[in-house]
Parts: sequence; C-alpha cells; structure tokens
Amino acid sequence: LEEIYACGKPVILVLLSGSALAVNWADEHVPAIIQGWYPGAQGGKAIADILFGEKNPEGKLPITFYRSTDELPEFTDYSMKGRTYRYMENEALYPFGYGLSYTEFLLKNVSLSGDEITKGGSITVKATLANVGNYDGAETVQVYVKAKDVKDAPWFQLKGLKKVRVAKGAEETVELTLKDEAFALYDEDAAFVLNEGAYEVFVGTSQPDNRSIA
Repeated sequence: LEEIYACGKPVILVLLSGSALAVNWADEHVPAIIQGWYPGAQGGKAIADILFGEKNPEGKLPITFYRSTDELPEFTDYSMKGRTYRYMENEALYPFGYGLSYTEFLLKNVSLSGDEITKGGSITVKATLANVGNYDGAETVQVYVKAKDVKDAPWFQLKGLKKVRVAKGAEETVELTLKDEAFALYDEDAAFVLNEGAYEVFVGTSQPDNRSIA
C-alpha cells in the first residue's frame, strides 16, 4: 500500500475483515477507506457499485476501531474500564456508530416530548433529517443517553436508532421513543434501576464524541 501511495496515485483502501484492524497509517495517508467485512459471493459487485458511485454508502460501525491495543486493559481484566465506546478513555481511530456518505445530511428541529422520565413512562425524540447534498441516500439517526449523577456510569449509551432514506433536497421527520428502561442502569446487585438525577440525551448521526464530529 505504501509503495502504491509513493507513486502518487490516489488510493481507496477496501478492508475485508471480521473485526477492527490497525489502520493508522492508512488513516493518515489514504483519502478513503471502505470497511467491507466478509461480504460474501456478491461482495465484489457491491463494493464496485460503491466505488463507481452507483450506490451511496450508508453503513455505520457496530464496533470501535482503537488506535492501538496498548490502550486496552489486559485480556485477563474483566472490568469494562477502557473498553468499548461506553467506557473508553482514549480517542478512537474510528468510533462506534461512525460512517460517511457521498451526500450530506443535516439534522435540525430536535425536540423532546418532555423533560422528565418516570417508571413506566417514555419520552419521544423528534427531529427533521434533511439531505442537503447532491445524491439520494440513507442516514442513521442515533440517540444516546448519559446518566450524569450516577457514579461510574458509562459516558453515554446508544438507546435508539432509525435509518431513514431521504432524496436529495428533501426532508423527513424522524421520531424515536425512549422507554424508561433506556435511562436505567444495573447496580452492583445486578438490579436494573431507574436512578434519580439528571440525564443528557444526545441526538445525531454519530455518537457525541469529538473524533466523530471531526
């Protein structure tokens, strides 16, 4: 890959893997990376459709791509500290929930049906997803929740998502319902508890971290 890059030719890297790979060099030098996973017999055609612009990529990462295994706890450490997007302390190379498109989406008019959640209740998230780019496409609206007043709570957790197809120049209204269990956490006695306190609800097309925004 480095030899091809040295020739001055543009490179698109296609990764075929079952999990995350160490691609730090590619991130710094290659203009585009497609994560193809194990695509099966028709995978070559599907990837070619994306490369030649016949299909618009719309996937989101279901795992975290770390920058190095050095930042992960020992394999024998069974705690969650430092693992997954919910507890990691370092910036990811490619975060959970991340993925680009050939078009551009704008999320606006975000609102909640209420500012209080009680046991057995729910809150509805409503937003407008606009396709302000030049191609038809699909985007995944993601809703994350963070318990601000619970010690050792995750940074935030994905609690709702919906993929929406929007033609170029068009808008679609998106609604997702968060039940009370979306705000609850397991305590040290393995009880699922809706804790009293403040919560933050993040609504976007990725998780609310600086790397995804950048």
